[in-house]
Amino acid sequence: MRVSYDELHQTLLRALLGVGFERGRADLCARLFAETDLDGVYTHGLKRFPRFLEQIRRGLVDIHASPELITGAGALERWDGRRGPGNLNAHDSMRRAIALSREHGVGCVALRETNHWMRGGSYGWQAAEAGRVGVCWTNTMPNLPPWGATQARLGNNPLVIAVPRAPEHVVLDMAMSQFSYGALAAYRARGEQLPVDGGFDLDGRLTRDPAAIEESARPLPIGFWKGSGLALMLDLTAALLAGGLATHQIPADAVEESGVSQVFLAFDLSALGGQEAASSLADEIVKHFKNDSAEGEAVRYPGERVLNVRRENLERGIPVDPEVWEQLK
Repeated sequence: MRVSYDELHQTLLRALLGVGFERGRADLCARLFAETDLDGVYTHGLKRFPRFLEQIRRGLVDIHASPELITGAGALERWDGRRGPGNLNAHDSMRRAIALSREHGVGCVALRETNHWMRGGSYGWQAAEAGRVGVCWTNTMPNLPPWGATQARLGNNPLVIAVPRAPEHVVLDMAMSQFSYGALAAYRARGEQLPVDGGFDLDGRLTRDPAAIEESARPLPIGFWKGSGLALMLDLTAALLAGGLATHQIPADAVEESGVSQVFLAFDLSALGGQEAASSLADEIVKHFKNDSAEGEAVRYPGERVLNVRRENLERGIPVDPEVWEQLK
């Protein structure tokens, strides 16, 4: 079934008001969830919302907490998320990084003691809409074995890079595994195999079977050992800049990540002059990138699919799981 964006947003808003959110914060939190489904990232929107409410009920998320400044040095600041709602904390942090970039040309906010940020791409789009090059990442609980290992000692640390471009921004939002756990679950639910090898089965063989990868808990790092190394470096820099928890200090048996460390960067190209030239170059790069394709394939820049799905869902309504939708209502 499909529902309109406004209906989804308002239904989520009522649910958040019902558990005690202040209206302004509830509206933003509901919008971030609804926009996630609008953009086709169905694993992190409505489907994740019941788990978010459960965290609130269990006291893992403090709906009244906002980030608190710990220390700062020019364009670099360290904040404490105080275990507040992860998407609101992340939105506040990128907003602060953007504000710092107005003064310094670049802004960096390192955030500790926060919760799962839901869709990381949201904060890339936020930066791009503000005309900023945005970079952000988070560490997670241990859920990714290093290359050459069988036990999860790395986080599947999502990385987001956004570049503003008229008329359509370029936004990369990726985990450190070839397929995220959410994507594995989606393929399994549809009864589909992965298009390429996505991890190992219990016998240590590469497989395209999403259920086998979920059972072994051995997803394949992007770029094999390169993705493994990148995941480690993202964890190191987030924990050190934020003065917060590293992946090995986050409980691996938690229902959701709590107390994670995150980094938000915003670059103001206008501070260097030549904003129009930068925009023209970005457009030229994307056009050159797309000017070839293999037979039967389409070359898409990061974020292009999101824009296409967004237009379709605004026109036709957003697909929702009937069971989850009725539960929410």
